[in-house]
Amino acid sequence: MGRRRRTDLIAARVDSGLAELAPDPDRPHAYTLLVDGAPQSHVDLTDPTHLEFEYVRRMAIVVDLAAPAGEPLRVLHLGGGALTLPRYVSATRPGSTQRVVEVDAALVELVRRELPWPADPGLRVRVGDAREVLATYRDATYDLIVADVFAGARTPAHLTSVEFAAEAARVLRPAGTYLVNIADGPPLRHARAQVATVRSVLPEGCLVADSAVLRGRRYGNLVLVAGRTAPPVAELTRRVAGDWFPGRVLHGAELDRFAGGARVVDDARARPSAPPPSGLLGR
Repeated sequence: MGRRRRTDLIAARVDSGLAELAPDPDRPHAYTLLVDGAPQSHVDLTDPTHLEFEYVRRMAIVVDLAAPAGEPLRVLHLGGGALTLPRYVSATRPGSTQRVVEVDAALVELVRRELPWPADPGLRVRVGDAREVLATYRDATYDLIVADVFAGARTPAHLTSVEFAAEAARVLRPAGTYLVNIADGPPLRHARAQVATVRSVLPEGCLVADSAVLRGRRYGNLVLVAGRTAPPVAELTRRVAGDWFPGRVLHGAELDRFAGGARVVDDARARPSAPPPSGLLGR
């Protein structure tokens, strides 16, 4: 896209708060989306394969390994933001069918206007609550479901329960993959409970994150990969270790120990994800 470079931050009130589009000083056509000061997405309008956030790169590796290179996938994205991962899938797997669910209609319009995504007949955005929309899909519809839903810096409580995970499992194809972005910090109670909860319905999987986050030394993002069949752990481990910011992959007995003792979360006990430490987001 030959869009003129903007040097000023764009700010607008959306349904969920104050949205800001901050130009990336290092990339002429790239922007970071923040909502109430919390970074939500980073997109490069001229290169959708450039992924700035490490947890998004880890999700993209899972996308890369989900099928042979270039083969179309059916993907459901719960949480839209600036559509970073949908743009990546469109670029790397042409012909894919993608549905993006975003609760904030004003945010969708802001992104559509200021950071438009390339025309793709297979990519559609639907405004609505992730859980409510998920319930409308037929069984075994999608190869990949990505849950990356945040209200500000926290995942809403009703999207953390076993009932929600069971709906995702229902809509997932038998060999499909469920990807969950979990934000948590010491002592990782939320992350451990989410691993136990999702694995109660999709027992095969692994967890990807920075070593410092996995050891409970700092707040950060953990990517849970879950399904009914074992993920490609060896290749995933190799590629995650070779990233700009290397990460670790927990699976098997290590993952069992990580979630050991954590209770499965049902709707009655569900709570929003842990907030980031004060001052972490710079606001």
